[in-house]
Amino acid sequence: MKPASAAQRVRDRGIVETARMRIGVVTPLETEWAARIIAAAGHNEVWFQPRLLPAPRYPSDHRGDPSFARSPADDASFWHEVAQCEILYGVPGDTAAGLARAIASAPKLRWVQGTAAGAGEQVRAAALAPEVFARIAFTSAAGVHGGMLAEFIFFGLLALRKDARRLERIRAERRWDHYAMGELDGSSIAIVGMGSIGRAIASRARAFGMQVFAVTRSGVGSSEVDGAFSTAGMPEAFRRADAVAVTLPATEQTHGLVDRAALDALRPSAIFCNVGRGSVVDQAALAEKLSAGAIAGAVLDVCDPEPLPPEHPLWSLPNVIFAPHTAALSVHENERIVELFCDNLQRFEAGLPLRNRIDAREFY
Repeated sequence: MKPASAAQRVRDRGIVETARMRIGVVTPLETEWAARIIAAAGHNEVWFQPRLLPAPRYPSDHRGDPSFARSPADDASFWHEVAQCEILYGVPGDTAAGLARAIASAPKLRWVQGTAAGAGEQVRAAALAPEVFARIAFTSAAGVHGGMLAEFIFFGLLALRKDARRLERIRAERRWDHYAMGELDGSSIAIVGMGSIGRAIASRARAFGMQVFAVTRSGVGSSEVDGAFSTAGMPEAFRRADAVAVTLPATEQTHGLVDRAALDALRPSAIFCNVGRGSVVDQAALAEKLSAGAIAGAVLDVCDPEPLPPEHPLWSLPNVIFAPHTAALSVHENERIVELFCDNLQRFEAGLPLRNRIDAREFY
């Protein structure tokens, strides 16, 4: 008889045997990617029991069906298994509370791989004691989502510059109207934060023939950009830009960084984009400028708070392209996170620095 594949063993039993280190997969995951982890784990044990996890609502859903509940016996079994792990892929329940409970339950735990680029926010919200960071490494999925977020930025920029809503009205009314469309070629974009998302935006901006400015802490440029500004010089960058893209994480240093004064520097023809975190931007000032037509539009994947209250004007402003923090999600997301984890697993075993290790002070 042909031996069962790793994927078949996951489907049939959910458990793969024997080990030097125990890796727990505690987030919903397709069996093919669980099998990829098993293959990379080599002699290490991988514990993965899909029936003890919520069913995903969509591809790469890390939280799963909110109505899911384990029986008391199953819940006790789940946490008993977590307590034996030295490595976790994902966070139980994809919440800070689940992370805190896992850490309290698993005395041998040494590394947690988060599934979000902003996994540092979960780590911060878990309110962990300082000594935890000496024992456990936390890593994020930063870099996995850059391409998707850059695509969303340009989806929004093109929709606004070409006036997609006007085209829809023309088609609905069957009018043969002509108008001059805007273009990206020859325009400029200021990117606030030049991490993996910022670099992905810059490369696509180049393809559209745009001039690229970077806004970073140091104000030091690179070959990817035409000019650079420090965060103190951000208003000048905004004055010179036809579009702005914010990619920053939520930290104490970035909270409210893009304030009313910075937004006031934008040209009336400018488009403001945010795919970082809503707390980075003075959202009230942004909504006022959009409502008054003081800027041309906005492309937003994030807001503050989330979910955005139903009565908030950002839901209905015609010059806003809005996504409910979903622009980074992809059918390929889990594949990319698993490949990141497998690379980090090799590093972990070799005693090398982990990719995307979360800083215990700034939490990114």
